[in-house]
Amino acid sequence: MTPLTSRGRARAERRHPSPRLRASAPAGPADARRRGRATRAGLLTAALAALLATAAAPTATAAPDTSPSPPAVAQAEVPAGVTAGVAVFDRQTGTFTEQVNSAGQFRSASVVKLLLALDVLWGRTPESLPAADRTRIDTMLRSSNDAAASTIWANNGGGAIIDRMVARLGLTDTARPPATHPGYWGYTAMSARDTVRIYRYLLDSAPAPVRDYVLGNLRQSTRCASDGYDQHFGIAGSFNRPWAVKQGWSGFTSGGCTPAAATAPAAKAAGTAAPTAKAAIAAAPAAKAAAPAARAGAGAAAVDLSRPALHTTGLVGPGDRAIVAVLTLHPTGTTYGKAYTDVGRLTRSLNVPGATRPAGTWIGTWGSGVRVRAQASTDSAAITTLPAGVEVLVGCQKRGQQVSVPPYVNDWWAHLPQLGGYMTNIYLSSPDNQVPGVPVC
Repeated sequence: MTPLTSRGRARAERRHPSPRLRASAPAGPADARRRGRATRAGLLTAALAALLATAAAPTATAAPDTSPSPPAVAQAEVPAGVTAGVAVFDRQTGTFTEQVNSAGQFRSASVVKLLLALDVLWGRTPESLPAADRTRIDTMLRSSNDAAASTIWANNGGGAIIDRMVARLGLTDTARPPATHPGYWGYTAMSARDTVRIYRYLLDSAPAPVRDYVLGNLRQSTRCASDGYDQHFGIAGSFNRPWAVKQGWSGFTSGGCTPAAATAPAAKAAGTAAPTAKAAIAAAPAAKAAAPAARAGAGAAAVDLSRPALHTTGLVGPGDRAIVAVLTLHPTGTTYGKAYTDVGRLTRSLNVPGATRPAGTWIGTWGSGVRVRAQASTDSAAITTLPAGVEVLVGCQKRGQQVSVPPYVNDWWAHLPQLGGYMTNIYLSSPDNQVPGVPVC
């Protein structure tokens, strides 16, 4: 098993060698007098030189201090190998508490569904929408349904949706997908700071019915997305409610949340072949609709379309005090569980005003297809399946049914409060059957 790792890093101690001393004969009174005269002469000479320099250059000023100022808040802890764009905005003070590469463009994956929904609702009320459109928006925002997004994309002009929303919201880093992939809505370019602008529009400028409708859906985000991926990472895993989230993922092959892998949509099995696996599900029909008018937005062609992407965005705290946008790219071949864990660690490191954090201990897991069950027994109902190798929050542990996974045997079970169930301690990355430091339930 993999031992538990600490998030803290020990600083290397710096040793400063003592200066080497040179031996010298004791000084006598005459030597002392000579040194005194020399010192006084030197001081007079230095004073005269300084006066002359001042007279010669009366306008001279001290060179500015170019050393960086210490940050006002702790910097975001970006895991090794991860490329991140981060922005955290405090609505109470009107300032950013975190910004890391906030203007950097990333392919949006499903975060662009915010713009798709707002475009449909522009100049309309939710109540005026046809029932089919409301259903599409509901499932698109709550469970990140791709088929709904593809239908909206095709019905409303494809890339033109992005052009309209860029102009309406004053977005600076958002652009429609490149001309080579006009139907892949998940290839829309977005940045962390533009994502904050979208949420600020929703909260501060959108008509109240639109605001309440869209945010109401985001507050009802389902743990399992329509494609069988666990979407409660990042914000949803790092902070207690209230929160509202819209997540995005692309380029992974398995995301948990289904009791049997065979029930996952077949398109996901080819996620690495189609870099934006979610957009690939129904990209072809949308591409036909959008291709004639396609054009690459500024900078869109330079966006990385290959590395796996995992994004967490949304609102946190009472009164939706903080807006959080974390966009990330991961090394090729990264598993969903590893990316899920890395995004969680990054999000937990952020200064998010108004946020409260769940109690418990974060512990890594190993193995694939690990079930979370209603009780501490393999006979009880399976609640969900963990993404392989994901880090989980353990609240407490207790003895239950003995489980054997050769060469391991263990009757301790961990309670996962965020999932509302138990997993056998065998799959926790701990050297002992009973995890040290975790209380008994």
